[in-house]
Amino acid sequence: MVDDMLRTPDAVRDAERWTAHNYHPLPVVISSAEGSWLTDVDGRRYLDCLAGYSALNFGHRHPQLIAAAHDQLDRLTLTSRAFIHDQFAVFCRELAQLCGKELVLPMNTGAEAVETAIKVARKWGYQVKGVPAGQANIVVAEGNFHGRTTTIVSFSTDADARDDFGPYTPGFTVVPYGDLDALTAAIDDHTVAVLIEPIQGEQGVVVPPEGYLPGVRRVCTERNVLFLADEIQSGLGRTGETFACAHEGVVPDMYLLGKALGGGIVPVSAVAANADVLGVLKPGQHGSTFGGNPLACAVATEVVRLLATGEFQRRSAELGERLHAGLRELLGRGLVAVRGRGLWAGLDIDPALMTGRQACERLMERGILAKDTHGSTIRLAPPLVITAEEIDHALAQLAAVLDPAASA
Repeated sequence: MVDDMLRTPDAVRDAERWTAHNYHPLPVVISSAEGSWLTDVDGRRYLDCLAGYSALNFGHRHPQLIAAAHDQLDRLTLTSRAFIHDQFAVFCRELAQLCGKELVLPMNTGAEAVETAIKVARKWGYQVKGVPAGQANIVVAEGNFHGRTTTIVSFSTDADARDDFGPYTPGFTVVPYGDLDALTAAIDDHTVAVLIEPIQGEQGVVVPPEGYLPGVRRVCTERNVLFLADEIQSGLGRTGETFACAHEGVVPDMYLLGKALGGGIVPVSAVAANADVLGVLKPGQHGSTFGGNPLACAVATEVVRLLATGEFQRRSAELGERLHAGLRELLGRGLVAVRGRGLWAGLDIDPALMTGRQACERLMERGILAKDTHGSTIRLAPPLVITAEEIDHALAQLAAVLDPAASA
């Protein structure tokens, strides 16, 4: 097909012309998708190895989720929280049971879940722990990514996320990720919570040292501090368990959930905790017009039911072993490090070869879509419906990008 017949260049130019440049997307324009595959406006197909940063854990247009959405669209889409709708209690009950918690508070975006957790932890600190008014602090980790609101970027260590968005919200202490001694030393009588990702996704799928998460759990219990686990990217099957914390037998005081909870159809987030934590909220103190709306609840309930079977966790664990085995074979052949769990991997490319952006552009030319972060790192997070053959195909294309001569 000659270039002047392609629709992609004009579509990319229009997006650049009419959109604020807060993203630097790859120059591909998707028009349809199913399962693990995407099709652009020119009919070219791509294997999705990002899955919307885990928002599409169940693939594109999963039939069970699409059916739930269609059914709900024909009946009721929004009431606000001024009324109760018939999907609300079902969703909250089934998600609470999946989490092993007593209560759920639904919101919309991951950042809203984090903001909810921060507000609840502070209120718990004042009302339950007895922290003096206005003195609560929360311990967080370097390299974190919890969202982009002004409060959340106040404790980001990523200059792009933080710089020029001040003045910043106080009340946070930043410590090195994976350093239990530093975290322990940072906790004082005014600390109400520790907020961490069990695996840092945006940082490059960084897995903490063995024993770190159990240590955090132990210290939080000993010091009467809430353990808030941001499982927005790592949770809901991505790592081979329902929650990444489960790999080390850890149960936090609160799960922060989002992305995959909406099935790739609608934005859905939630926090799940016991009544002694979430019970500090009273009517009028926190909320969202769209949080827990009927359409969101209908789709998210089906997501919870998919996870309740254990099928997707098993797929992630088994296929993740295949993915990581293949990636390890590329160490010293263009890759200098591989990290991750389940169907989630961070790859450090030899910077002498290319940047992460260049690698993703070359993968795109070979029909594989992934995303770079922090210079020479790329992330792979394919949908959990991906097949073994598709994983092998992605690995072969990555190998060809890293060493074109070897694939000639």
